[in-house]
Amino acid sequence: MNQITQMFCNQHTIFGPDCIGQLKFILSSPPLPTLLFTHRSFLTSERWQLLEPEIRQHLTAIVTVSGEASPQQLTDWVDEHRATAQRVLAIGGGSVLDAGKAFSTLCCHPLPVIRYMEKIGDTPLNGDRLPLIAVPTTAGTGSEVTQNAVVTDQQQYQVKASLRHPRLVPDIALLDPTLLRHCPPALLTACGIDAFTHLFESWLSSKSTLFSRQFSLQGMSLFVQAWPDLARGDQRGDTAREKMMMSSWLGGLSLSIAGLGVIHGIAGEVGACLPWHHGEVCGRLLMPFLTLCQQTDDPQQAASLNSLHRTLFPEVNGIHPATWLAEWLRSAAPADIWRQPPLMTLQQRSTILRQAGNKNSRMNYSAEQRAFMLSESWPVV
Repeated sequence: MNQITQMFCNQHTIFGPDCIGQLKFILSSPPLPTLLFTHRSFLTSERWQLLEPEIRQHLTAIVTVSGEASPQQLTDWVDEHRATAQRVLAIGGGSVLDAGKAFSTLCCHPLPVIRYMEKIGDTPLNGDRLPLIAVPTTAGTGSEVTQNAVVTDQQQYQVKASLRHPRLVPDIALLDPTLLRHCPPALLTACGIDAFTHLFESWLSSKSTLFSRQFSLQGMSLFVQAWPDLARGDQRGDTAREKMMMSSWLGGLSLSIAGLGVIHGIAGEVGACLPWHHGEVCGRLLMPFLTLCQQTDDPQQAASLNSLHRTLFPEVNGIHPATWLAEWLRSAAPADIWRQPPLMTLQQRSTILRQAGNKNSRMNYSAEQRAFMLSESWPVV
């Protein structure tokens, strides 16, 4: 079947240790009143103490983001800063980058954010936005290169959905792996498994093409090289974090082209009602998904898994690819994010299952199989 592939990417990508130092030149060319989105931990870091004097003159204000932005937060930020901000700089993890991306476009649109959100909105974005610079401080979401900004409402609407448009890809992405040095091992692990899930689901996607699979495969190859050393404090750790940051960027690119699958079809609904880290949610769902992969008799999916295994682990034979992958991911992880899962109520479980779907999975996973993934991931009280 012939498929046409489309790719939307940053106009300017800067990659390498300490490249965040380029910000002072970027913000001066041209100088524009810039609103900074970031998180509290970055503002207390040594890196910010060095950076702040160099860019202070360009900043109109600083918005501190503590989690996935809600519609009300975005409305408040737009009301407060629309008149003064002419450019957006987002420095942080996926939630910070998504908040900055959402703000940059909502400043240029007249309707409430709910009207533009997937799942519940009724109006498409027109692509207008403020100039946008993204600097990730974690390696997982790939938000610095994606076409979407996640918005979460756990109160009124109980929905986690995206604002989406090709123009939401930031103009400039600065990928500085030294920003990962002080991340706790558990955070590095949760974000890293999110990056892997993006790449893995894109690889297995019904929308994957020869073009998209090259990005997915390269990203997973870098992930395998980085995963065991990700939390080390030496040169091997620096090299691993550099590879993981590239893997995350490739994951964002892959999912933008090929889409995601049932893991994210469930994870999005978990995030709509529970304040759990998205990467850890994906990591927990990944393990029972790999169990389902062991049981599949679909020849195309089996061929994809076998091909991937031969590339990533050519020395490993005589074991099912999904079995080996699950064992290796857990044994080589920088931190065990699978111990002591939080509890889920029966009502939450029912709500999640009612809304969950397969997204772009090649396989059509049944309601029973999705329930299996959920129950294997979190105990019910």
